[in-house]
Amino acid sequence: MKDTFEFTQRRGLEYLTIPAFGATGLVDHAFSTRKGGVSSGAYSSLNLGFGKKDGRENVLENRRRFLQALNLLPSSLVAGKQVHGTGIAVVTEKHRGRGSYSHGDGLPGTDALITNKKGLVLSTYFADCVPLLFLDPVRRVIGTAHAGWKGSIAAIGPKTLARMEGAYATEASHCLVGIGPSIGPCCYEVGKEVLDPLKEVFPTDWYLYVVPGGKGKFHLNLWELNRQQLLAAGVRDKNIFLSSLCTFCHRDTFFSYRAQGGNTGSLSAVIALK
Repeated sequence: MKDTFEFTQRRGLEYLTIPAFGATGLVDHAFSTRKGGVSSGAYSSLNLGFGKKDGRENVLENRRRFLQALNLLPSSLVAGKQVHGTGIAVVTEKHRGRGSYSHGDGLPGTDALITNKKGLVLSTYFADCVPLLFLDPVRRVIGTAHAGWKGSIAAIGPKTLARMEGAYATEASHCLVGIGPSIGPCCYEVGKEVLDPLKEVFPTDWYLYVVPGGKGKFHLNLWELNRQQLLAAGVRDKNIFLSSLCTFCHRDTFFSYRAQGGNTGSLSAVIALK
């Protein structure tokens, strides 16, 4: 495991990248911050998600700025209509632009995207949930996944890898996986509604993924839960990259659904094959 994300500032924006991904020369990718956009108030300033009270024109301009900083086009972006599930879409040329200009046009019931087509920009949206980026540099396949507590417990990471294997003959041992900024074990206090499903899926080792918070409370460690699942799926430890940045702690840099009482913008993680 490596803490090897780095901040980049370009065209008035600040975002995170993974040097190991960039070193392959195969992809453009980034995890956004909340800095550098046109939105105001609770959505200040780079809100990239529709479905908020923020104006649609603001979101479109923010997306344009974010993608322009990466030399990518909004018309090539693909987004799913995320439902905290494990729906995975194999993205082809016919999907180019789906969900780019409106939430309603996103791929329905989809929390993960994979493709081997150059120029398609896969995206995921989050404001505490875990964003995952996948790169198979051998088969030249990429993926994104949105892993909240439901998706994490349901193993959306390994399921995305399995879909990459089925569609493109990817081998997990070849893959690089980034675990981006999200709410950390320092801040993610959970109750029975989360602990019961966790214990049901992991009856003997559920305690490995929680941190006692005092007074009978527990904090869920989404980072470790996803990391251990990826390792079990065959991803090499050296190829898993963890940002270790808590969105709740760093809400000056990131949007946090919990810290802002649900009234917040959305961050995005994107990846595209060159």
